[in-house]
Amino acid sequence: MRTTFRYVEHAIRHAPEGGVTWELFCTAVDCGADSGPQEEQETAQDWALRHSGRTGHELFRRLASDHARVTRT
Repeated sequence: MRTTFRYVEHAIRHAPEGGVTWELFCTAVDCGADSGPQEEQETAQDWALRHSGRTGHELFRRLASDHARVTRT
C-alpha cells in the first residue's frame, strides 16, 4: 500500500466580520475585578479608569480577542 501526502499552503488572517472583544482585568492582589467582555475598547478602558478611581488600583491586564479565518493560499 502506498500513501501520498499533498501539502497545501494556508494563511491565517483577521476576520473582520467576527469583530474584536476587549477585556481588562485588575491585577491588584485579592481584587479579581474585570470589565467583562466589551465590544468597544473605550468601554473596557472607561471601566478601568472608574475602578482605579474608586480603589486606587493602577495595574491592569488588557486582552483583545479577534476572530481568524484560515484560507488556502
